[in-house]
Amino acid sequence: MNIDPHAPPRPVVFDPVTRDLDVIVGFDGSTQSIHALDYAALEAQRSGRVLTVVTASGAPLPVSTAPLPSKLRDEVPGDAAKKILSDAREHLQGYPGGVNFRTERGDATVVLRELSTVAQLVIVGARGRGGFLGKIRGSVATALPAHAQCPTIVVSGGSVSSETEGAARFVPQSDPRPVVVGIDGSEHSRVAALHAARAAQDRDATLQLLMTLPSLEGWLDWYPELDPIDQGVINRRQSQLEQSLRAEVAWLLGHYPGLSVTAAVKPGDAVAQLTKATHDAQLVVVGTRGHGVFTGVLLGSVSRGVLLRAAGPVMVVPDLQDDRLSDQPGPIR
Repeated sequence: MNIDPHAPPRPVVFDPVTRDLDVIVGFDGSTQSIHALDYAALEAQRSGRVLTVVTASGAPLPVSTAPLPSKLRDEVPGDAAKKILSDAREHLQGYPGGVNFRTERGDATVVLRELSTVAQLVIVGARGRGGFLGKIRGSVATALPAHAQCPTIVVSGGSVSSETEGAARFVPQSDPRPVVVGIDGSEHSRVAALHAARAAQDRDATLQLLMTLPSLEGWLDWYPELDPIDQGVINRRQSQLEQSLRAEVAWLLGHYPGLSVTAAVKPGDAVAQLTKATHDAQLVVVGTRGHGVFTGVLLGSVSRGVLLRAAGPVMVVPDLQDDRLSDQPGPIR
């Protein structure tokens, strides 16, 4: 049997009931991982799930021109991991929910990717101890969403910690901001919308479907006969897409009755619009891939672009099997 190496991977079977781990957070003691830990604690509380804090003991040692003694090479990762988990326990003092702590041997990205096969959700900080060098080479936050087999939330921006102390720090607060999901009519984006709807329901928030209408201005270099652009054509196309989105809203409400759902078609670049939404939303949700030429790419240009520019938390949903697609609306044209 011939296998096309450029073909997109098959959807991952995802059944939360069969997943042994609920919410996983990667923790390395960095400031960003502390933000991720706070976020994950609130996420687990909102959804009534168990939190698991994971640290990897095989993280690269600091760059040095001098060779390290073999004893130090062997002991540092394990000792550091114990200290990191101890810091996590101390930080979570007063947390009222179920929580587990575990150390895994190996590279953080590989460890979390393997755990994503048995988890419902993985949460990581935008940057860890790798700093700028780690980001150039591909940090956990950019590499993990491309390979995870469950949704991943990358936490950017400042700490979500409350000013209160004890268990009160982990009581989710009311937030009027929406959960925003990018949708393009593909099955993949609809699976992302279903996970966004769950996130909005857990937060008692409005879900906003966002579709972008690319500008025609860039086409003028190739098709000058289109100039001047007929604004009426753009308006009609926007109206058509808004009508299609109403069908998407009705479909989601069939699976999440009572959820507040809005929809908008905004002219412009998808990365720019979704990145802008990260400033004003509780959470922005994207699929790893959508409509596009390079459908075999593990992490599409939109999801990667949003992750690199996000000012707030972003959930990336991989290509998952979902039985709820059986009654999905027709294609958006």
